[in-house]
Parts: sequence; structure tokens; C-alpha cells
Amino acid sequence: MKVKKIFTPLILSVLFLSSCSGSNQWTFHSEKKTAAQVFEPVPADFLPRKLTVLSAGDSLTQGIGDSTNQGGYLPYLDTSLEKEKGIQEVDFYNYGVKGNRTTQLLKRLQSPELKSVLQKSDVVILTIGGNDIMKVVRDNLSNLQLSVFTKEKELYRKHLTQILEAIVGENPNTSIVLVGLYNPFSKWFPDIEEMDTIVSDWNETGRRVIANYPNAYFVSIEDVFLNTKENLLYTDNFHPNDKGYELIAERLNNTFGDQVIPDLEKKPYMVSTEEN
Repeated sequence: MKVKKIFTPLILSVLFLSSCSGSNQWTFHSEKKTAAQVFEPVPADFLPRKLTVLSAGDSLTQGIGDSTNQGGYLPYLDTSLEKEKGIQEVDFYNYGVKGNRTTQLLKRLQSPELKSVLQKSDVVILTIGGNDIMKVVRDNLSNLQLSVFTKEKELYRKHLTQILEAIVGENPNTSIVLVGLYNPFSKWFPDIEEMDTIVSDWNETGRRVIANYPNAYFVSIEDVFLNTKENLLYTDNFHPNDKGYELIAERLNNTFGDQVIPDLEKKPYMVSTEEN
């Protein structure tokens, strides 16, 4: 912050002095028209920044299935982000809890510890919803019907909206990145042929919720796990393995590079143009 405060007057001084004549005397322009103010974005690598990222949600954030026990996708994303222009370093805060559903994450967002981190975060990454689907399956295992998932999907929409409202209410300037759901359920429940459709419908719900917030982004990973012959799941056939987490981080990094970071750097500076 100190650098910016010092630098801005310096620019104004240079612009002011450049309007003077080559001599030591002041030159006054009797007829001068000032053009409309022109705002231009600061180049991404102009003032490299420190990025604070809060990761919250379920086991995908905690990193279950990661053989290194370093936080799933986080170390891969950290390495990629610190190579981006404009990023000096990244501080990650991991608040992933295995088994968390939307209602539980919403409750945890009210804790003083999480609120404190949220207030200083530039970006919040969320992985949530997979356990909501799993609860529907477990609660209705003897009589699973598509209508049950449709009903619960509306609750997911409601709770996800409440989560985003809680985040924005605590820090209206933070960017929010929602990681979509993928379908590991087919290996657990091969008789439920509609699982791909159910996951897609819930992802569409997530997209629509995110679309209501200007600084929010949806990252799709559904196709990463669907369209591959490579095994991307841990030995429990539910959580990602190391390669799976690496590919999730790749998708996240693409979104950060293409959208999140450029939007963070859209802090305009003024360039005045004058006509004699």
C-alpha cells in the first residue's frame, strides 16, 4: 500500500512538469481544454502482489486421497500461481473438512477463526455439494428416485446461496471460486444410471447461483473425471488421487489466469490527456 501512495503523486508530478516549457519559466496556456478522463487497467505485472486464498469446504479441500498429505489440489495450484505475472507469493488457508455438507460449511463460516481469515482473503475457493448428494443416496438407498434428488437440489441451491451471502457479507471485495462436482458415484452405485444426469443438474444449479455474483466464478471438473481412461480416483474410488488433484489444480489455475487475477488487477489509474 505504501508503494502505491508514493507512486501516484510521482506520476502526477511528472505529468505536471512535462506541461512546462524547456526553460525555467512557467508557461501558462490561456485556452486549454481537458479531455475526458481516461482509465486504463494497471498491467498485471506492474506491482506484484501477495495473494491470500481461503480454501473451504469438504474432503476435496482437505485433500483426502492425496498421498503427500499436503492438501490435495492446493500445492499444485500454489506452484502454478506463483509463476503468474503479478503474483509475488500466495498464502493458502485450508479449511476443508471431510464429510462437510453445505449446512455444515455455512455454520463454520460463522466461526471467529474463519471470519478472521475471510476478512483478509483476496479469493475464496469452495468445494461443496458432493456430500449433499451422498446424503440423498444414503437416506433413500432402498427407494432412490430422480424426484428425491430434484427436491434436495433446491435445498442445495438455497444453502449455496446462503454460503455466498455469508462470504460477501463478511468481505464484499473477495472473489469466490466454486469448484464443480464430479461423479464418482457410478462405481459405488452402478445401478443408478441417472447419476451423470444428477451431477450435471446440480452443477448447473451451482452455475446459476454463481452467476448472481459479479466476482464469482465456476470451475467445471465434471468432464475431467468423465472423459478419461486414466484412473483419477484414490483407492476408495471416491476421492481424487494425486493425478486427479493435479488436474483439478490445472482447471483452477486456468480460471485464475484467465479471469480471477485479471479482475483482481482491474484497479484503474487515471491518465489525463490535454488538447491545446
